[in-house]
Amino acid sequence: MIENDRWLLPEGIEELLPREAARLEFLRRGLLELFGSWGYELVIPPLIEYLESLLTGTGNDLDLQTFKLTDQMTGRMMGVRADMTPQVARIDAHHLRRDIPTRLCYLGTVLRTRPQGHGMSRAPYQVGAEIYGHAGIESDVEVLCLMVEALRRTGLEQIHIDLGHVGIFRALAEQAQFSPEQESELFDALQRKSKPEIAELLDAGGYSDATIKYFGRLTDLNGDAAVLDEARRALAGAGEAVEAAVERLGRIAEAAQRRLGGVPLHFDLAELRGYHYHTGAVFAAFVPGRGQAVAQGGRYDDIGQVFGRARPATGFSTDLRLVMELVADNLPPVHAIFAPGSDDPALEATVRRLRESGERVVQALAGQQGGPLEMGCQRQLVLQNGTWEIAPVGR
Repeated sequence: MIENDRWLLPEGIEELLPREAARLEFLRRGLLELFGSWGYELVIPPLIEYLESLLTGTGNDLDLQTFKLTDQMTGRMMGVRADMTPQVARIDAHHLRRDIPTRLCYLGTVLRTRPQGHGMSRAPYQVGAEIYGHAGIESDVEVLCLMVEALRRTGLEQIHIDLGHVGIFRALAEQAQFSPEQESELFDALQRKSKPEIAELLDAGGYSDATIKYFGRLTDLNGDAAVLDEARRALAGAGEAVEAAVERLGRIAEAAQRRLGGVPLHFDLAELRGYHYHTGAVFAAFVPGRGQAVAQGGRYDDIGQVFGRARPATGFSTDLRLVMELVADNLPPVHAIFAPGSDDPALEATVRRLRESGERVVQALAGQQGGPLEMGCQRQLVLQNGTWEIAPVGR
């Protein structure tokens, strides 16, 4: 490495300078306050843990995103978390072991081997909230509404929601008895909405006309709420599981619309975001000018099964650093106070009292360069008639 390059960071890894760090912390505190007001309890999972626990039930995608290393104390493989959801599921199933619905939230940096999109970070600051122990649509609706409220709290506007249900594809694939390879190939084609490729794959497999019809129609089932009525007609006869998934999605959308007011809802029944561990309704939030989701979530029942408890679960997450880049700088101004360097006990007592009351006081260091304005202070402590008083800078 060239000596002048020692300051460079790996690609996709960023650091936050004072202003950005203060903005992130301001947003973080606001979200924690919001989550707490809804009854969500904060958990702080470890940055690293044994690989088999970290990747359980998450599919191959997360495995590829996880940095791996060997524990020098045990020789076992460990991983740096690339997603906190499996960790929170472990906490609910193994440590808390409650029988009641449990609301948990989390905030922290995750690390990924590759960015999830062009120009995105490999070290997102993941924020999320999850409900364990409730299988009804009410928990799906609550999480969806909390996601929107959280984005609004950060300052994002003009949010619109995409809704889907992975259970439709799962049920159709199970009925057709696809092999794992066939299911994977069809999944990829469906994500690209490649009708010719879907038809070719199904024709080659010798599947029934009904199966070909159902999968062919999935690519067209996207749009406003009228899509659900179209889906009921297009997928009629596809089986109880498919019909139940469409009906559940409709009920979630209807309840969410009542609570969200004018937030636009868009439906896409071929959207299989998080397919490898989601089991039901999935949703994502978008804003104008950005093609990728700013937050996403859905239902992932039984994710805690390998930890000893198969509880229904639903939740969402977002990258707070990404969100911060999309919103205006709304950090409240801080009017700091500059204090001269002195060992005067009265000055020390005044500084201590001001700091305890919530003021920011910057005390001068001996021989330093720069005065109050250079140190970011609009006020200063001055000695007046034997008393240290606050005065505007320049007086």
